[in-house]
Amino acid sequence: MKKHFLYFLLLAFSVSLSGCGIYSFTGASIPSGTETYQVNYFENNSLLIEPGLERDFKIVLEDLIQNQTNLTLVPSNGDLVYEGEISEYRISPTTATSQNTAAQNRLTISVKLRFFNKKDEEDDLEQTFSFFYDYPGSEQLIGSQKTTAHEEIFERITQDIFNATLAKW
Repeated sequence: MKKHFLYFLLLAFSVSLSGCGIYSFTGASIPSGTETYQVNYFENNSLLIEPGLERDFKIVLEDLIQNQTNLTLVPSNGDLVYEGEISEYRISPTTATSQNTAAQNRLTISVKLRFFNKKDEEDDLEQTFSFFYDYPGSEQLIGSQKTTAHEEIFERITQDIFNATLAKW
């Protein structure tokens, strides 16, 4: 009797999950029938051009979606389409010293996203995502400092994009 009750509970749990579309432990709510996604080229339209930034951003976004969903990355005709441009890459001082020099600088990156869900057009989204990285004014944004800044900013922006398009947060 106890064995049959456990089977019944397992069956009820499975049916309840399948009734809600594809469930993911990352919080993604992927509509039923959605199997593929594509990430198009993100053109760098900022005033300050950082070579390779658009390629690096595209790769980080593809990897995040790949790691947090069971969707398949395709080069074209994806059920979900991500595209847009890097609209801002700016370094600005945030605080000053008594000698009128920057005590701290801030790198800000903004990405304008266009998201299309071919299975449900009500989910389409156009939004700008932005984040920053602060570093000492006495240092230049080169080498490992620049790599760390890009990684931290991309991690935050891509997670925000994921939450807005798939997790609906």
